[in-house]
Amino acid sequence: MNAPRSPGVAAADAHAATALSPHRFSVAPMMDLTDRHARFFLRLLSRHARLYTEMITTGALLHGDAPRFLRFDPAEHPVAIQLGGSDPAALAACARMAEDAGYDEVNLNVGCPSDRVQSGRFGACLMAEPQRVAECVAAMRATVAIPVTVKTRIGIDRDDDPTRLFTLVDTVHAAGCDTFIVHARNAWLDGLSPKENREIPPLRHGVVHALKRRRPQLTIAINGGLTTIAQCREHLRHVDGVMLGREAYYSPWLLATVDPELFGEPAPVATPAEAVERLLPYLEREIAAGTPASAVTRHLLGLFQAVPGARAWRRTLSEEIHRPGAGGTTLRKALAQVVGTPPDSASPHAVGASASSRNL
Repeated sequence: MNAPRSPGVAAADAHAATALSPHRFSVAPMMDLTDRHARFFLRLLSRHARLYTEMITTGALLHGDAPRFLRFDPAEHPVAIQLGGSDPAALAACARMAEDAGYDEVNLNVGCPSDRVQSGRFGACLMAEPQRVAECVAAMRATVAIPVTVKTRIGIDRDDDPTRLFTLVDTVHAAGCDTFIVHARNAWLDGLSPKENREIPPLRHGVVHALKRRRPQLTIAINGGLTTIAQCREHLRHVDGVMLGREAYYSPWLLATVDPELFGEPAPVATPAEAVERLLPYLEREIAAGTPASAVTRHLLGLFQAVPGARAWRRTLSEEIHRPGAGGTTLRKALAQVVGTPPDSASPHAVGASASSRNL
């Protein structure tokens, strides 16, 4: 499980990382998953992956605990906030809050298909109201200097005509948005759960590729059904960026291949064990500030897979991390189950070497 160290960007399309689209690779906003602790951990695995918050509604920011929703660690950059809403004034106010908090981008959710989101008149149902989306984008663009982007689907319900998508993109582009992240499935708004909407509507990546061909001046990133770096590289022949969701979260070591394979730069860590060691100071700081250890470590369960000790790693983090006083020592114990290093003697170099020698 060592991260590749050789550049993976082919000579034909090799560029300096700074010359590539900032959306070349990103991790999708996912409710209950991409909180600030998950993003800090994922940043340890890739310097270049663009990270997104969970969707935050305008109501939550304007009438709830805004500091809690907006909080992030500076190490997370580049990091974007995703907003849910359909009122231009409210979105503009929230965009200003996000910019003041230091976010690098504001993304508007025009793709979430859940009933709860539809009842609030935002998410995928806004695909039927391109002018409303344009007004929302224009209001945010007039308020902040950071980029305003849109994440959407290729269509709604059983309408397979891509005209709706093209109309939405053209209308919103005229309002000042030039970056669109497109999930290559329709959103069926007539009874499917969010999980079913990620699986049942057929994938049609060709629609997103066609959008890029039609509007080459826009930045187009593709989302939906991507699980490997090889797939990412293939799609990057047609679009500017790729976005991975649950595969990146549940198999996070995948991110350690992003920088070498997609940006031509070494991975920031050589082994999963090294990533754990680098997370330990953050875990201890969060515990000292009152954060339960499990709020951080729950995002690490999938780090070790199909290797000796992986089950013991998950069991320790699932069971023992909830006990009073659990923290860094418990995490080191879980790590020792995998790398065979006594918890008290583990160091960044020793653990990394041990993991490397077993090719985890």
